[in-house]
Amino acid sequence: MTRKYALGILFFLVIVFGVRNISFAQADPIEHEWYNEAKSGKIKIYKAKDGRFYGRISWLKEPDRDGKPKLDYKNPDEALRNDPELGLLILKGFKKDGEFGYEDGTIYDPKNGKTYSCKMTRKGDELHVRGFVGFSLIGRTETWTRAD
Repeated sequence: MTRKYALGILFFLVIVFGVRNISFAQADPIEHEWYNEAKSGKIKIYKAKDGRFYGRISWLKEPDRDGKPKLDYKNPDEALRNDPELGLLILKGFKKDGEFGYEDGTIYDPKNGKTYSCKMTRKGDELHVRGFVGFSLIGRTETWTRAD
């Protein structure tokens, strides 16, 4: 076997296995649908092109109010008050912190129209979501459960 032939085979194998590993890259464990603590809604968390994690309301137990879709009527931006709650982007800009943590994001609460700083910690099929103002010591934690 010539050296040129051996290098060709080695190059081919590197390309094949490299592409294979890229194509089978696993999604992050947080990329699923999660029930909120009250089980009144599901949030679909995904990784965007910017490498950060976001979440949209993908299901509501009660999607309608008075026979019409629930709207984001408490949003501080009047132009967004006619947007339906279903499909609303409520988690924004989380970056992974270690194996189980996600930080530097925000969570929007359509019940009061406020946006909070947020961090999340995944523990198996549970996601501990902590919204806070200023310091994480002053806030509230909900436990979401994996829905899919």
